[in-house]
Amino acid sequence: MAENNMDLLAWLRKQLEEAEPDLLREMVRTFAEALMGAEADALCGAAFRERSGERVNRRNGYRERPFDTRAGTIALAVPKLRSGSYFPDWLLERRRRAERALVAVVAECYVRGVSTRRVDGLVKTLGIESISKSQVSEMAKSLDEEVAAFRSRPLDAGPYPYLWLDALAVKVREQGRIVRCACVVASAVNGEGYREILGCDTFTSEDEAAWRSFLGDLTGRGLAGVQLVVSDDHRGLTKAIDALLPGAAWQRCRTHFMRNVLCRVAKSAQPFVATMVRTIFAQPSAEEVAAQLARVVEQLRARFPQVAEMLEDAAPDVTAFAAFPVEHWRQTWSNNPQERLNREIRRRSDVVGIFPNREAVVRLVGMVLAEQHDEWAVARRYMSAGSLAKLTPATLIELEEHEEVTPQLMAS
Repeated sequence: MAENNMDLLAWLRKQLEEAEPDLLREMVRTFAEALMGAEADALCGAAFRERSGERVNRRNGYRERPFDTRAGTIALAVPKLRSGSYFPDWLLERRRRAERALVAVVAECYVRGVSTRRVDGLVKTLGIESISKSQVSEMAKSLDEEVAAFRSRPLDAGPYPYLWLDALAVKVREQGRIVRCACVVASAVNGEGYREILGCDTFTSEDEAAWRSFLGDLTGRGLAGVQLVVSDDHRGLTKAIDALLPGAAWQRCRTHFMRNVLCRVAKSAQPFVATMVRTIFAQPSAEEVAAQLARVVEQLRARFPQVAEMLEDAAPDVTAFAAFPVEHWRQTWSNNPQERLNREIRRRSDVVGIFPNREAVVRLVGMVLAEQHDEWAVARRYMSAGSLAKLTPATLIELEEHEEVTPQLMAS
């Protein structure tokens, strides 16, 4: 331990002349211990080893405390007092031995998909001796405030004419068991034509009650003006949409529908069937979409009757996009943007594997979505303002007419 009355300038010059490899670490240790010594002297009422009538306490040796910094782990000698206790709150944090810069690094690694098992090796490259999985989890909690603010923000950029809803299954440890829970995500196009992440949440199962709760939270925060919802054909979800978003049309996600179709044909025939179905969505007008769907059904009926029946039954749902402006067709009938978002969530969450609790799921997925939300805010418009101006209440009337005309075109 360096004496408090040492010539610090002379010491610094000596260290610079000798140029020891651990110079920066030694400098941090010496100055930190000098500051702690000065503070301990102030609490004692007299300097170290000084005789004074104003002394109210005495030193009682030192206790070693590891201090993690960007320069590595430093063993600090923290003064002890004979009566009472001394702890440098301005330098160290109780029950967490990490500098704030290190907390930021570990939290960023968590968001980037680095598992808690691998963080220990990462911090060793920073010169830190070790860090436990529980410490990593505690550091990751520093993200909770930011995630909570993102998930509870008011949705004031409406109306939101187009809405995408989807759910992912993640593994969570609960009561000693590994269970699957549903992580639901909502994204939309706002009134200015930009894509926006509206929210996320976790539920025990993807049922109607869960979707009602989620959509109720979104509408309570300001979700309004929805004219078309794109999602999977989940009965609980469609019922919740009808109940909480009255007047909104529903478009069955093309990606999910294609998966359902292809699982009913042999693998060798999947490319042919997929190509035929895709031609339905490549037409220039609503009339051509309905006519092409009828032609595809007739061509597939002989070889693939199950697929033909699926197309007939799902015709109004998979062609709902045709009642909206042509400029929006590719963005609405294709759920590929939402699928890309899901893949990014999967890429980050699969590294973790099994989450310790649901709060950890919301923490990681929430930060991934907040990051994507910020990128969309400065990206190009997803839809132009001029094309959004074409969306009027008359669009919904056209949709109802389109749903009535489609079966007639198919029959012809």
